[in-house]
Amino acid sequence: MYLTQGLHRSVQQDPGQPSTVFGGRTRSFAETADRVARFAGALRDAGVRGGDRVAMLALNSDRYSEFLLAVPWADAVFVPVNIRWSPAEIAYSLAECDARVLLVDDTFAPMVPALREAYPGLETLIYCGEGDPPDGMAGYEDLLAQASPVPDARRGGDDLAGIYYTGGTTGFPKGVMLSHANLLASALGSAAAGHFCEAGGRMLHAAPMFHLADGAAWAAQSMLGGTHVIVPAFEPAAVLRAFSEHQVTSALLVPTMIGMLVNHPGADGHDLSGVRHIIYGASPVSEPVLEAAMKLFPNAGFTQAYGMTELSPVATLLLPDDHRDPVLRRSAGRAAPHAEIRVVDERDNEVPRRTVGEVVSRGGHVMLGYWNQPGATAQAVRDGWMHTGDGGYMDDAGYVYIVDRIKDMIVTGGENVYSVEVEKALARHPAVETSAVIGVPDDELGERVHAVVVLRPGESATAAELREFCKRHIAGYKAPRSAEFTDTLPLSGAGKVLKRELRKPYWGDRGRSVQ
Repeated sequence: MYLTQGLHRSVQQDPGQPSTVFGGRTRSFAETADRVARFAGALRDAGVRGGDRVAMLALNSDRYSEFLLAVPWADAVFVPVNIRWSPAEIAYSLAECDARVLLVDDTFAPMVPALREAYPGLETLIYCGEGDPPDGMAGYEDLLAQASPVPDARRGGDDLAGIYYTGGTTGFPKGVMLSHANLLASALGSAAAGHFCEAGGRMLHAAPMFHLADGAAWAAQSMLGGTHVIVPAFEPAAVLRAFSEHQVTSALLVPTMIGMLVNHPGADGHDLSGVRHIIYGASPVSEPVLEAAMKLFPNAGFTQAYGMTELSPVATLLLPDDHRDPVLRRSAGRAAPHAEIRVVDERDNEVPRRTVGEVVSRGGHVMLGYWNQPGATAQAVRDGWMHTGDGGYMDDAGYVYIVDRIKDMIVTGGENVYSVEVEKALARHPAVETSAVIGVPDDELGERVHAVVVLRPGESATAAELREFCKRHIAGYKAPRSAEFTDTLPLSGAGKVLKRELRKPYWGDRGRSVQ
């Protein structure tokens, strides 16, 4: 199978039906296919060949959907860039995967000089915004007008489809290589559960399209046939309008977005009765927010998806019926139709039910590996099982409960933050002797990046100062939102910081140390 397959099918069966809705534009499947074929031709004219990497740094748009189709149509590999990263992080990822072509929109065009300076390998810059292209960039619409359509390469199966960069345990991002088969196994397996999206439905893209969570929803709806309703970024009023004005049937949201929707003063003024599927992930939704959301979307079933980028990304699903049980609501659900799940000890032996171990998953959704990092790949994927780094247990009915993270990682507002990235940024500050970064509970973000800092003798600093300093070196969402200062950090006999001791005062008797 291949990611462009759904578009071919929709053109054959429903050529005049809407493929994308964005702003004031609605494009049919026939129009989308022509534009995708032409943009693939433009990429070919720019020198893109089989397996080359093409990156995009932009907010959500109909052109983002075309990018995800046109790049494999041209027999190339897409690289969706994290829009929340700093220029240094973006340049590192582009250089690491040798991306020579980059698409940017109005929001990120001003970043191009810094990216070019940090990574001289950028050869072709394509402006995909709404105005006139800046100097030195080709216009997306100009390229389409000039290019001839090319046949679909039908790149698929185990061929590399995309590289998705995640935070790295070494402080550097890692490129997760996902094949067409990986992405479609996860998307279609999730759809097969019956509560993800539906044929002919309308999927709202309010979560960032660079993120694989939204990418899974995009792929599932594309394969089943239906319309992508797209807003540039999440903003409660605009999202509520899109739900009601465009008869949206499905949406993927993170819990912070759901909370903002239910708390928006104008929420009750919109007809949301047509929404049938709300998929959420990154962390559980709190009981009060979930109850309010169920009232706001009276006809919607709520499905929680758990997984990670390396699993394309879905591993387990907590289905709407499960949400009726207050105990099951605390779980991450059961194995999705395309996945196997086990909980294992440090020797990879499965542990008895209700015993805490590491959650691992196997199936067609397991990544090809990390780009240019065979050692990290071998450590993460053993005997076909992807090791998630999450500590949890499985009950007798197969429901998985996440209670801790074996990897030193924080999930804040739907984004993964590895503590070492933040600690390395803090170490650059002249007043910091050492630090330990942990996740603490946060009502809005799920988890908040929190720094425990030991200052050098005679030096001083404030939490706000350290946050602003870190934002010069890493993405703003990674910078600590709070900090405490101490004379020493608790250490094990081997000299390792005991982060569980640091987390205890914040997590108390919750029974778990993650959201």
